[in-house]
Amino acid sequence: MSEDPKKKYAHLPLVPETTLKKRHDLDDLARKRAAANEEDPHRQRKLGRGKKAVYVVKPETFISRSRSKRNHVIRFNRVMKKGMQKRASNKPEMATKEIVDPNDENNITTIKYQSNSAGAKTCVFVIRVRDETGLPLKILHVLKNLRLNHNHDGVFVKYDDIMRKKLQCIEPWIIYGIPSKAVVADLITRRGFGTVEDQRVPLSDNVTIEKALGDEHNLICVEDLVHEVYNAGPSFEAASQFIWPFLLADSKSNFQRRTLRLKDGKEYGDQGEGIDEFIKQVL
Repeated sequence: MSEDPKKKYAHLPLVPETTLKKRHDLDDLARKRAAANEEDPHRQRKLGRGKKAVYVVKPETFISRSRSKRNHVIRFNRVMKKGMQKRASNKPEMATKEIVDPNDENNITTIKYQSNSAGAKTCVFVIRVRDETGLPLKILHVLKNLRLNHNHDGVFVKYDDIMRKKLQCIEPWIIYGIPSKAVVADLITRRGFGTVEDQRVPLSDNVTIEKALGDEHNLICVEDLVHEVYNAGPSFEAASQFIWPFLLADSKSNFQRRTLRLKDGKEYGDQGEGIDEFIKQVL
């Protein structure tokens, strides 16, 4: 009579099934790699960590970038000399949008809002939406002056005639509008950082704000900072310079950019009060 297998191998340690499957998959992968090396020993292998691949840029790409840069320089000079001719208006323009109730599709609400920033009495929020590809030097200087050093950076500015001309000159690279007070509060409380001795400091408490702006400008808490920035008060310049440029998210996901091939260029320029929806996407 043969011996019972359970008693025969009882002294051996048990190996989990997941470990056995993993070993089987690794052995199978090693066999496939060995077979591929035998067929083509000079085949290209994947680059290791820390190594960069070499990409070949076609001459047509350099030509298109050069033409784009030249056209943007021409546009910049024209706007500086003559101003905006089509997309801008000196008077507030109204638009309407429909909001559908998620619980009832037949319940549609129509809301009027200002579609441009003309005559804005409050602050304007500016977001950079394009990188430095094809960026002329003149536009780069204006972006640096506004502290928009990187893509998806955002800052508060006071909207006057000089700022209006400056924003119109760099309009293809930015999106801006009049945010509501609730959105301004969300930006400062959720993404706000202060500037202390040229260092980025989180606004974890009101002590940081009081030390920086309390003595000269009488701003001692986050609520005071939100009120001063939104209403563009007398201490707006100091308050906006104290707030570090906001580091916002991309409005498009990696899936949209890599798989669907969606690019920038559709959403830019003056959005007026409609900037709230865009800020909520990138907040």
